[in-house]
Amino acid sequence: MANVLAYVEIRDAIFEKTSREVLTAAHQLAATLGGQAHAVVLGAIGVKTAATELASYGAEKIFIYEDESLALYQPDVNSAVVTALAESGQYEAVLFPATARGKDLAPRVGAKLGHTVATEVVAWTVEGGDIVVQRPMFAGKAMATLKFTTGPALMTLRPNVFEPEEKTGAGEIVSLETPEGPVRVTTTAVEIGDRNKLDVGEASIVVSGGRGMQGPENWHILEELVEALGDEAALGASRAVVDAGWRDHGEQVGQTGKTVSPNLYFAVGVSGAIQHLAGIRTAKVIVAINRDADAPIFGVSDFGIVGDLFEVVPVLTEAIRQVRGSG
Repeated sequence: MANVLAYVEIRDAIFEKTSREVLTAAHQLAATLGGQAHAVVLGAIGVKTAATELASYGAEKIFIYEDESLALYQPDVNSAVVTALAESGQYEAVLFPATARGKDLAPRVGAKLGHTVATEVVAWTVEGGDIVVQRPMFAGKAMATLKFTTGPALMTLRPNVFEPEEKTGAGEIVSLETPEGPVRVTTTAVEIGDRNKLDVGEASIVVSGGRGMQGPENWHILEELVEALGDEAALGASRAVVDAGWRDHGEQVGQTGKTVSPNLYFAVGVSGAIQHLAGIRTAKVIVAINRDADAPIFGVSDFGIVGDLFEVVPVLTEAIRQVRGSG
């Protein structure tokens, strides 16, 4: 059967936004292939109860493996479970979110199956029964087109590219048994940052600052803009800023940081080095604010403001507050 399997991430009994995206993509691909979208989720006791939500995003069958040891991501167990399902012979594709966990798991499954993994996929089509995908390459300067001629096709999907779509229906829940195979690596603890702070890789709006901010003491200007933009906004930074110690590496946007695909991206005081541009090329709308009219960032921006950011950003923040009724 031409079914599609989606690997779904859950943390603290809450499904990640990227999981809803990958499940929506799986449902769309399965519909094109003439099959069903299935989901697999591993976690601590209680996952089964939470998993009923997955039917709302197109999962017609939901495989559950719950154990207290899976409260933290366990790579060997996860890869054994997903590989066993992929080897069952009923899947044309297996989709993973291009998150830290998905990027770790997908190649493990690929190695077990002896299949290539297409990473950071941003689009797909079906041509003559073969799945054809597109992914950025060469720091985003080119788009590669890859065709899977044998299944299952393994791929990670870039966050914020496939918009989640709710469906109607009730998915069948299937509990899985303990997978076979050695457990060589065990996760014993995870260091977590501020959970109330939205990750730039998942945010719909990103505000990034560069060296034009002149120092960490001025970052409150961007923090106020992020606050005005609402819960879907996150704060980012250029590599130069992170290297200078002004901001944490977790906020870095770019080739050596995080690739982002928000609906709206603000580049404030960012010159637009190639490394940074590589991380924002799939942003839907880019707004640049820089006093240098010749800054490379204006070459890729949809809207540009040439001016002193210390004058422009506070005015912009206040205008957004007024529009949103939070002023």
